[in-house]
Amino acid sequence: MTADPATTDPETAAPTVTDAAGTDRAGTDRAGTDPAPVDPASADFGASARLPVAGPRQVRSAARDLVRGGGRTLVAAVLLSVLATVAGLVGPWLVGRIINTVRAGGGVADVDRYALTILVCVLAQFLLTRYARLLAYRVGERASARIRERLVDRALALPTATVERAGAGDLTARGTTDVAAVGTTLRDAGPAIFIAGLEVLFIVGAVLVLAPPLGVVGLLGLTGIWFAARWYLRRARTAYLAQGDADSVLAEVLSATATGARTVEAFGLQERRIAVCEEAVEESRRTRIRTLFLRSVLFPAVDVSYVVPVVGVLLAGSLLHGHGAVSLGTVVTCALYMRQLSQPLDEILQYLDQLQGTGASFARVEGVGAGDTGPVDGAAGPVPADDRIEVSGVRYAYDGGRDVLRGVDLAVRPGERLAVVGPSGAGKSTLGRLLAGIDRPREGAVTVGRVPIAELGPDELRRQVVLVTQEHHVFIDTVRDNLLIAAPGASDDEVRAALAAVGADWVDGLPAGLDTLLGAGEEAVDGARAQQLALARVVLADPHTIVLDEATALLDPASARHAERALAAVLAGRTVIAIAHRLHTARDADRVAVMDDGRLTELGTHDALVARGGAYVELWHTWHGPPSPPSREPSPPPSPAG
Repeated sequence: MTADPATTDPETAAPTVTDAAGTDRAGTDRAGTDPAPVDPASADFGASARLPVAGPRQVRSAARDLVRGGGRTLVAAVLLSVLATVAGLVGPWLVGRIINTVRAGGGVADVDRYALTILVCVLAQFLLTRYARLLAYRVGERASARIRERLVDRALALPTATVERAGAGDLTARGTTDVAAVGTTLRDAGPAIFIAGLEVLFIVGAVLVLAPPLGVVGLLGLTGIWFAARWYLRRARTAYLAQGDADSVLAEVLSATATGARTVEAFGLQERRIAVCEEAVEESRRTRIRTLFLRSVLFPAVDVSYVVPVVGVLLAGSLLHGHGAVSLGTVVTCALYMRQLSQPLDEILQYLDQLQGTGASFARVEGVGAGDTGPVDGAAGPVPADDRIEVSGVRYAYDGGRDVLRGVDLAVRPGERLAVVGPSGAGKSTLGRLLAGIDRPREGAVTVGRVPIAELGPDELRRQVVLVTQEHHVFIDTVRDNLLIAAPGASDDEVRAALAAVGADWVDGLPAGLDTLLGAGEEAVDGARAQQLALARVVLADPHTIVLDEATALLDPASARHAERALAAVLAGRTVIAIAHRLHTARDADRVAVMDDGRLTELGTHDALVARGGAYVELWHTWHGPPSPPSREPSPPPSPAG
């Protein structure tokens, strides 16, 4: 199921269903206050808190798990690579034998026999290497698939609050660019580096066996590569992580600018948004120049270092041959081996740059879900004893800021209709998010049936509490799959019953009924219909408690009337906690909770609070106006017929 939104009416909005599984995002601001007008000129489109990045130890552990997952296919690839490497060593050794045979007066037949053997070994090396890489590619593709599946599982298990703070750009960049980079490396670079590494090991070993002094000289000649690589590796990981982070910021800024295009146009913010985008582009360019500089130092140093061991072996070999310590054929063989060493080393070092970028990408991919102790979908967890919701001594602050909830205590009785009211910024929506398990309190507890709501698994939470807000989300998928989000095991009859409960009879008129695709290029869904789908999800989830955060506040009057009728069907027989930014719903509630500056200041029925004459009365008069003063005009005389 893709996460692209379907086409909706931009002039309307409708409720969304939000639960701990992250079905959709809740409509509340970052400051932890109730929605309030925001100055578009100062709005920070794209501001977010980055998701964590896995440390080197975690990356190494994940890489080992991927290698172990290769199984027999990986073992076969290793064996074939060893055979291919051995076949590649035969050629230079036979060249040395040919030279010694010619110097000893051997015939053409001997040379032809050696030449034919070289040809067979070259062909064998080609075939073995090709098949070994084919098997390694299979291992890489399977590992890449496991990485993608694990990333999706972790992303879906992230708490909604984490996703909201990270922003879509960071998660999107990790799920696309970073995963693609890791997959490409596993498929291409991994097998190539592995085979090249075996070749280096065997070639160096062969030189040390044939002529230990020449082998030592060759190894000393390779120290330049070691110093250059060490210099590069000490700087590359940090540079590539910075590049990945800059790319995430750029993606987030561009995404947020496109999403807020109407606001940008309405308030004339084009120049400001262009400046923000240019700043993000410049930072991305700067980080890329840094990684390019590292490569421009590494590769020339390596190219020079390839020549040094060959020259060293030839010079040392000529001295040893002059003293009769080694044969001419051995010197030529060792020189050819050292020259042959440049090919696998060059392949390793060429991929070394890609590995650094991939390592950073892998750390970012593995960082999704790192340190997150939220429940995993499907995991067994505590089961509430009953439907009673209690808030005890709750304090909450956003991102280390000041507390927006300060010692809130509240008990909601099963089946009760509770309205939570208060001025803008009082903490109403923040309380709603805690009641829905989206956020965790900094202090205190929010429980259902004496179990902390935030510790419930997503499946269990859906059966307990669901948040319905002003926003909505329709996925590009069939009507059926859009609804099965809330209840994966629901039958078609149950899906149709949920649609009927919210008055969504229009589904029967769609070309393919429940199998009709919704979204861009398919069946368009306006705000009212998207809202009905969101409410049908609530019916399927069948929670005992629903938290309403002004679910119909942004709808036009006609759509709002339809929404309220659909809501009435959904709310029947359930506990309802209504975050009331407008007070017309408070009069009909069983009780009203008044919030002010993060505290619960009053609690009681509408009539009792009005009679008390406290903060609720002031809110009520602000919304409905002060009571009319008594009339001072004299009463009209009674009519004659009276």
